[in-house]
Amino acid sequence: MKLSLIALVLVSSLSLTAPAAAAGESVFIEELTWTDVRDAVAAGRTTIIVPVGGTEQGGPHMALGKHNVRAHVLAGRIAAELGNALVAPVVAYVPEGPVDATSGHMKFPGTITVPPDAFRAVLEGAARSFRRAGFRDVVLIGDHGGYQSDLAAVAARLNREWASTPVRAHFIAEYYRAGVEPYAQALRGKGLTDAQIGLHAGAADTSLMLAVDPRLVRADRLAAAPVAGDGTSGDARPSTAVLGQLGVDLIVLRSVNAIRRAVVR
Repeated sequence: MKLSLIALVLVSSLSLTAPAAAAGESVFIEELTWTDVRDAVAAGRTTIIVPVGGTEQGGPHMALGKHNVRAHVLAGRIAAELGNALVAPVVAYVPEGPVDATSGHMKFPGTITVPPDAFRAVLEGAARSFRRAGFRDVVLIGDHGGYQSDLAAVAARLNREWASTPVRAHFIAEYYRAGVEPYAQALRGKGLTDAQIGLHAGAADTSLMLAVDPRLVRADRLAAAPVAGDGTSGDARPSTAVLGQLGVDLIVLRSVNAIRRAVVR
């Protein structure tokens, strides 16, 4: 009797933690089996999106995993729009400057940095793995501004290495760019000032996070005015999910269009 009860509890626990998507339906390869991936590639899903995030401070009101969650969710929406793509696990460890830096993000507890050469090596190794699996187009997108040049360099190096093959790497700069000036312009159209929009953890950054996953924003801290040295650039108080959706739509649309242009042969 006790064994039966224990078995029932175990089965119930497993069912609660099972992925929401049934096998084969997800665009995220970490939710698929190897046979799912094999069959998806054989069916024409030969584009793999490698989303790059980063683990860094986002002011007192936003969780450290902001870039990782955003890159994961937006990459999934981009893949769904493309219809022929899958999404790799998010690269969460990125260069954030010297580990002993007394300025920048590294002075805030929780921020993680890795050397640029290690970061590039991880991306190159992942891309070669995807080529071996049969993918023909490896797409690099990054949610953080600090390593955009690294993504471009990795794509260029891989394309030199793969020059005699049909496989290509693509750095899609439009993913990050769309969330900067085009998004800021859209927010200005809604009455926000540049001082509110900010460059980091302000109204633009925070609104985008509210639209993607509001759990990562501490709503009870949004009413507080920014304080010098608290890790913010801008004013998060006007942030809303509705404003963030403007950025989501821009990023997805412009990224999809850029990827389609890049993979045309």
